[in-house]
Order: sequence, then structure tokens, then C-alpha cells
Amino acid sequence: MNEPTASRPITPRRVREIDAAEAAALDFSAMIAAGEPVVVRGLARDWPLVAAGREGPQAAAEYLLSFYNGRPGVGYTASPDHGGRYFYDESMTRLDFEAARVQLDEYIALMLANLGNARSPSFYVGSTDLDGYFPGLAAAGNDLPLDGPAFATALRSIWIGNRTIASAHHDMSNNIACVAVGQRRFTLFPPDQIGNLYPGPLEPTPGGQVVSIVDFRAPDLDRFPNFAKAVEAAQVAELGPGDAVIYPALWWHHVEALSDFNMMINFWWNEAPGFMDSPMNTLLHGLLSLRDRPEGEKKAWAALFDYYVFGPAERPIAHLPQGAAGALAPLDDRSARQLRAKLLRRINR
Repeated sequence: MNEPTASRPITPRRVREIDAAEAAALDFSAMIAAGEPVVVRGLARDWPLVAAGREGPQAAAEYLLSFYNGRPGVGYTASPDHGGRYFYDESMTRLDFEAARVQLDEYIALMLANLGNARSPSFYVGSTDLDGYFPGLAAAGNDLPLDGPAFATALRSIWIGNRTIASAHHDMSNNIACVAVGQRRFTLFPPDQIGNLYPGPLEPTPGGQVVSIVDFRAPDLDRFPNFAKAVEAAQVAELGPGDAVIYPALWWHHVEALSDFNMMINFWWNEAPGFMDSPMNTLLHGLLSLRDRPEGEKKAWAALFDYYVFGPAERPIAHLPQGAAGALAPLDDRSARQLRAKLLRRINR
């Protein structure tokens, strides 16, 4: 097996591809339900932003900034010595880059001024609300036909930068990532590879989620031997302007921006009801209440969770009289509020 590097995919296995015409007959929710990532070639090829990008970075920036409302955003800047990788210092208690409130037009001008500069700092505007900073851009034809109740609260975000690396991490939402300008490489791993990716601290994190601490450019397989197993499970998507990759929530993804100037717009959504709490809160509470118990107790609790949480929702109440289900009954907004209040009372007792 070839070692992972920054200049070529870490594995020859490619994400399954379809073209935009084929995708038009499909449903984004159905793609997610299939449980595997898929590349859609040309999904966003008709966007005016993509057309402007074909003319060059300056034209793309001018088109984007024609919608900018002047609101300060967050710019992340890293030393050129880090090679675009946003990560930690040696202690892994501090981040190795700076975050500052910036005028986005001025910050993008810095990116353009450093085009072709081999010693340029790394400039990155990550996960910035599209409608909050560039109102009207989506309505001008830079959007996807996301219809149905599942997409009622979908979030659009824009990502702008030079050659940057977002270390492998997972998000709690389904994702459609559309490359508008430049080239990107996504390396995706199924959720069960978490142990082979060597996650870092829960906090701080470079971008809000736990990241793999393996340097994909030069993996230390003596220190991280199971990373070789993750490589075997990896799927790689090479994307150009107008291409998109669609993948389910909790899939790990390592994202490399490969051009001197890059833009991407992504769409996040969840199909779980809005009244549901974040599973991350459950995980943190599990650390507090379960992790350090004796092994025998942990196995017993695992069986209880399989029965009440991870198994069929109807099984625990199938043998109970009608009206006796209580918190085991299907949740709605009202019962979710009641359960949350009960939980808070117990935590704060």
C-alpha cells in the first residue's frame, strides 16, 4: 500500500460517481439513505459563481463581493510553515493559527495579493453563513433545488481560502459540498473508522469538531499503526468547479483545497425532528455517568442502551398497556420539552 501524501490520493478507491443528469432523477434524501458518499459531476456547473471562477480568481472574488453586505466575519490565518494544515501546537492544548474578526473583502484581497507566493500565509474563511454575509447570492442562481420538509432548515455555508487542509473530522449533519472555484480533494471514512483515525481532544478543536491527529501528508505508522486500516476503508473524491460530493452525517472527511484560490458552498441538513437534542450532549453525559464504571456494569448498560435507544423504538412498549409508555412513547415537541425538563431537574439535583 502506498503511503498517504498531500500530492496524490491516499488510496486508489474512488467515491462512486454519477453525473448531474442522473442526479436530477434522484432524491438527495435517498442518496443519504443509501449510506455511502456519492460524487455528482457538474451538479453546480450552471452557477454564475462557477462561471466567474472559470475567468480567474479576480473575477470570482469580484462576483462574490458584489453581494457582500460588509458584515465582519472570521478569518483564520496560519504560518506558511504549517503547509495549510490548521492544527495544534505541540502541547495539543492550543491551536497553531490565529482567528480574528475581519472585513471579508479586505481579507479576500490578501488572498489575491498572495497568489503564486510559495511562502504565502494560509488564509481561510470557513463555514460562513451564505445568506448572512452574501444575501442574494443564492437567489441569483447559486443554489440547489432542495425541496421537501427535510430541507426546511437546511443551512448554506461558504468556504474561501488558498491552499488549506481541514484535518479529518465528522459533522452531525448530512452534507452536499459544491466546489465553485478551484480544486478540492475529499477523503472520506465511514463512522466505524473512528478508532483507526486517532481523534484528538474534545476541546479545543480547530473547527468545532474533533479531528484526527494523524498528518495525512506523512503518517507516522509507528505511532498510529491502525491508520493503515483506515486507509483501506477510505474513499477519495477529486472535485473541480461545479462538482459536488454528497455524504451522510458522521462520515469523517479530510478536505484539501488544492488551488491558490478556492471557494466552496455546502448545504447541511438533518432529517431528525427539530425537537431532538444533540447526541453530543448524550456522549458528554455518558463520560460523566458511564465511562469509568466497572466493566461488568458498562456491559450491562450497553445492553440497556441497545434495548431502549439503539434497537427498534416499538420494542420496549410492544408489551405495555396503552397509555403506560410514558417517556418510551414516540416523542413530539411537547413530550420532548417535558423529558428535557425532567432530565435537567435530575442533573441539577
